[in-house]
Amino acid sequence: MNEMEEIKKVIQHYIDGAKTGSGDAMKLAFHDDACVYGYIGEDLFAAPAQALFDWNDENGAATELEARFASIDIEGTVATVRLELDNWTGHRFTDLFSLLKLDGKWKIMNKVFHTHS
Repeated sequence: MNEMEEIKKVIQHYIDGAKTGSGDAMKLAFHDDACVYGYIGEDLFAAPAQALFDWNDENGAATELEARFASIDIEGTVATVRLELDNWTGHRFTDLFSLLKLDGKWKIMNKVFHTHS
């Protein structure tokens, strides 16, 4: 499997977790120390990734979610991914991920997002 496919597989854990409403499924994509930042309306969401997993569990399955990879950039052991998400239980998001290859495996280290109105 090439690097691009490995990264898409990691991000797919995130997408699958959103679609099923499972924070545990989503957690597979993230490093234990990952953090998430963005605005929900005027409120800043800035927390360890566990807060995202908890929100996802409470929010429930986003069975109508459509996800599209807008870009993937890889340089050695670092990568960035831009993911466009439509209809996450009525919301539209642009997610930007920073990934690091640790011990031969890609993990999301950071997520920043924009909530579209």
